[in-house]
Amino acid sequence: MGTRKARRLAKRDLLIAEGGNVTKVISCVNLKGGVGKTALAVNFAAYCGGQGKRTLLVDLDPQTNATFSCIKPELWESHSNKHGSVADILGVRNHVRSDTEEVDPQKVVIRNVFENVDLIPSHLDLFTIDLDIGGAVAREGLLSRALEDVIKEYDVVVCDCPPNLTLPTQNALAMSTHFVVPVSPDFLSSLGIALLLRRISKLGRDLRVELKNAGILLSRVGRRSYFREQTTQSIREAFGDDVLETEITERSVVAEAAARNVPIFSMGNAQATAEFQSAGREIMERVMKP
Repeated sequence: MGTRKARRLAKRDLLIAEGGNVTKVISCVNLKGGVGKTALAVNFAAYCGGQGKRTLLVDLDPQTNATFSCIKPELWESHSNKHGSVADILGVRNHVRSDTEEVDPQKVVIRNVFENVDLIPSHLDLFTIDLDIGGAVAREGLLSRALEDVIKEYDVVVCDCPPNLTLPTQNALAMSTHFVVPVSPDFLSSLGIALLLRRISKLGRDLRVELKNAGILLSRVGRRSYFREQTTQSIREAFGDDVLETEITERSVVAEAAARNVPIFSMGNAQATAEFQSAGREIMERVMKP
């Protein structure tokens, strides 16, 4: 074991022994869009908040879907203009801001979007991040360095990543302790799981970060069919215990909750609530394992 890694693990063990808390950072990742990644990130953050965990949701997807699942566009626009967004934290918007002063990450945080849940909003400017900061020194660690003091305030940090392994996802994984892979039971989604896991493993080695798999979640499961059942079975056989027992059914109420800027638990749908609670419990059990 390398000296640096040994010191990091010893520090973590000391914190646990002294009763201190080590912040758990979980990234929701996939190479494919439309698999329920944002719904999982937002509602898992809400689940953690509902369990009394101080939770931070970080939206790193330039589509800003997680952001708009929590707040109205008007609030996002006024807040990002005044205090900035994750794009400012990463240095993407330095060329478009009228002021030259660096943003304060503490002020970028929008407090209490849900119970015990704060938000760092995203921005459309992340679409050009690889062009804007591609030459930055140690660019994969920009986020972790900027948020070093911020995340100490939280028990759990949940990162919603774009459907790729570009710089926003790399920055999220560089500061993560765990990752979750939501996947829909279709042929194209299942093809990319092994590739994604290999790339995350390599990235972790390259960045000297210990990344633990907190689960593969079958999400956006539609009506039963032979093909879907066959795909689900093949995923479970291929990845074994890495696949969570819980499955998230595709329901319109999930989109309705996002449109209303509330978590699924506020929608009065018992089945959807039960599924997301079950997924949240399973993920947390894995995250909290030593």
